[in-house]
Order: sequence, then C-alpha cells, then structure tokens
Amino acid sequence: MTSLAHDRYCAEITHQVGLLRDVVTSGADLSATVPTCPDWSLERLVRHTGGALRWVELMVRTRAQEEIPEETVPLHGGPDGDAAALDAWLAETGDLLVAALKEAGPDTKVWGWAGVHSAGFWARRMAHELTIHRADATLAAGLPYEVAPDVAADAIDEWLEIIQWAQRNLPDDPTTDLRRPGSIHLHATDDPPGVTAEWLIDVSGEAILWRRGHEKATVALRGPLTAVLLAFYRRLPLDSGELEVLGERELLEFWLERASF
Repeated sequence: MTSLAHDRYCAEITHQVGLLRDVVTSGADLSATVPTCPDWSLERLVRHTGGALRWVELMVRTRAQEEIPEETVPLHGGPDGDAAALDAWLAETGDLLVAALKEAGPDTKVWGWAGVHSAGFWARRMAHELTIHRADATLAAGLPYEVAPDVAADAIDEWLEIIQWAQRNLPDDPTTDLRRPGSIHLHATDDPPGVTAEWLIDVSGEAILWRRGHEKATVALRGPLTAVLLAFYRRLPLDSGELEVLGERELLEFWLERASF
C-alpha cells in the first residue's frame, strides 16, 4: 500500500507537536491519569512521546545502523519543571526531528524495526505515534480531537502492516492468535474527500490479508473516520455513540483484544 509523501509526514509531525503543546499549555492537570493509558499521568505521556521523538532524531541524524539505547539520548525524559518548560522542550524536540528527517530524506538508511530500515520509516512512524498519543492526551484533558483524513487512513494502513510484520516475525506476539473464520470491514461513513476510507481485513488465514475497499464482511465497524481510527487503536469504546457495529461483534472484540498498540 502506498504511503504518504515524506514531506507530508514531516509537516504532520510539526502540526501534531504543535497540537500536543496546546494540550500541555491548556491548563490541563498534568498529574491526571490518562484513561487510555491508565498507568501513565498526562505528564508522563507527554514525556514518553517527546522522548521517542528525541530518540528517533538521534538515530536519523547519526544515520544509526543499530538501535541506540534510549537511556543514552540527551534530554530524553524532558526537563524538570512546569508546563512552560515541558512546552519549550516539546517545541525544540519537534524542530530537531523534522530538521533531521528533511536533511536525511526518505531513502537514507537508518536502523528500524518492522523490516524497514530508512529515515522514511521513522517519518511515518513518528507522525502516527504523535497522532495516537495526542488522542490520549486530549482525551485525558477533556479536549476535542480531530485528525486529517489522509493521516487517519494511513495510520490504519500502518497498523495493519505492523500486525502482518509481527505475525511473520514475532512468534510470541498476541497478533499470532488472530486467526478466526471471517473478516472485518472498517467503513468511514463521513466519506472524506480524496481518501478511500474503507478496509477489508481477512483473519481466516495464518496471517491477515487486507485491502482498502467496500466489501461485505463478517462484522463491520462504521462511523466517522476519526472515530473508526480511535476505536481500531482501542482509544474509543465500541459503544460510543459515534460508532455502529454490524454483524458478529464478538469477532471485532476478539481482534481488538489481541491487536493492541
């Protein structure tokens, strides 16, 4: 499946960092528990996200050919202090990462997992890391959340590709136990312009098969694209008023229990 352009990912990283900074400076309680990551406070979530960006920036900038231990990354955990200090750290972090990604370009060889060793892999991965963790942050802060249709659709693509990779390469991963008779259909009912926002996921084989398109399935998850994205990443419950489940709900619940991210 074709992914977005490298510059699009870089632009989205900048955009998502800015929106995450808005949460930090919104007056939200940074000590509040994140409902979708209940072991974390909002502050810890922000530090985790910023730390991941710092880690990737170092690997891309140095053209690392093997994984760099996170504990060796300068300012990985962020500064001690208040929301203003955390905000400034995030701003600098985003700028550094985007500069490193743009300088490298998508094809520069850099260590990566999921079988892809390039700076382009990290541009895509970090764009979606931010997209989902910003959802965690906005839900914790009680703020509205939306994401561009092309980014939301590509985040679903990427997650399906990661599951396929895990099934082939991680024999102890829960995703290896996804085989069941049937299929899952994801259907964005808001019909976003320029985006084919429907997926068919066949779970009946040794590894999943998927494609975009409108097809009948054993169970269908329907709703606005942002809501479908959040439900698929287990950030929004299926009984949300924004969503509709048609068919064998148990199959979809089985998938969500094992395909966690």
